Amino acid sequence: MADNYLILKSGFGAMEEPTAGSPVLSEKAVPAAPSPSLSSLGAVFILLKSALGAGLLNFPWAFHKAGGVTPAFLVELVSLVFLISGLVILGYAASVSGQTTYQGVVGGLCGPALGKLCEACFIVNLLMISVAFLRVIGDQLEKLCGFLLPSAPPAPQPWCMDQRLTLPLLSALVILPLSVPREIGFQKYTSVLGTLAACYLALVIVVQYYTGPQGLAREPRPAQSPSSWTSVFSVFPTICFGFQCHEAGVSIYCSMTHRSLSHWALVSVLSLLACCLVYSLTGVYGFLTFGAEVSADILMSYPGDDVVIIVARALFGVSIVTVYPIALFLGRSVMQDLWRRSWCLACGPGALAEPSGPWVRVPLTVLWVAVTLAMALLLPDLSEIIGIIGGISSFFIFIFPGLCLICAVNVQPVAARVRCCLEAWGVVSVLVGTFIFGQSTVAAALELL
Repeated sequence: MADNYLILKSGFGAMEEPTAGSPVLSEKAVPAAPSPSLSSLGAVFILLKSALGAGLLNFPWAFHKAGGVTPAFLVELVSLVFLISGLVILGYAASVSGQTTYQGVVGGLCGPALGKLCEACFIVNLLMISVAFLRVIGDQLEKLCGFLLPSAPPAPQPWCMDQRLTLPLLSALVILPLSVPREIGFQKYTSVLGTLAACYLALVIVVQYYTGPQGLAREPRPAQSPSSWTSVFSVFPTICFGFQCHEAGVSIYCSMTHRSLSHWALVSVLSLLACCLVYSLTGVYGFLTFGAEVSADILMSYPGDDVVIIVARALFGVSIVTVYPIALFLGRSVMQDLWRRSWCLACGPGALAEPSGPWVRVPLTVLWVAVTLAMALLLPDLSEIIGIIGGISSFFIFIFPGLCLICAVNVQPVAARVRCCLEAWGVVSVLVGTFIFGQSTVAAALELL
């Protein structure tokens, strides 16, 4: 299996080479990775690991906001069509453009202006994902501290258990040292923790529905219906955040030994169907267990003294602590690349310190951790963070693939009827993505205000 870290590095935006000034449209051959050695099964598992993660915690709450199991599940199935088509489009666009990274494909096919927009979206998206990671870590720390240092209900919470203290301490003592190094290749050995935690949590939620969470009385849950037709769309941000693996799709495709569009389509279908199964089980059974009382973080709905849930908290906490440095590294790499390009143009080569050197890398790392920590402590709920991430993710899942498809079919000769159909699908994808971005962003802003 190809090195997962290198795939994540190139797929999520660690741009080692600047986007060309003019679109590269003459290369029609399938791009070859330096040593393509990724098997089809490996590609399925890497896509699966890229998608499964902290977004799982929000699915039961999203089912509640959408008005119940049926409307939320229907929206998820419709979204799955666009999610799979987005991955297939990215593989096709990579073969047309000759690029091996997501931002390279966008810049090569759609021009340097959209390439720069893609870079900006990468930074904002990774920043908000880091905020969501810290928020989840803080919530789990609070529950774990409550289990380790129990107190009677009338007594106030000890000051040492407040996540305004525990989260900054954890960030300074653990997360920051893990994030400062120039290379974080050792993280590839811990990437399986996220998938293990997600599968374990889905199994626990299903089992707890039938056995009943400890300390909670089972009450009949009345059937719900959407409060309005617009409430159904509230599940879109969670779907976009949960199924977000498209940024790595181009690099995974280019690392495969067997690169054909039909083969890549099969890999995309299998991986996203597996994700859909895990997310659907979590959303359905988590919602049926707690109903309208479900929290935006499903683990916060369970009692703090349930050993099975404590194991889930510990797994998720450790996995996210190890994944946060990867998101920081990728966002820092984008900023370092922008630093190199902009200042070299303004001041000439060698005018400033090397962007990867400690005098640039360490301040950027400290700034990233400080900003995301402040936002995680200030934002009131995980749902608002996921709403913002879902809006930004629509660019990578819907808008950029749709634009790439429209540009790609005008570069590679195809039959007129086929070109019209593909262009129409590209337009539909862009319009759907624009709607999701507007709806998610407005909804998140209104909740914050």
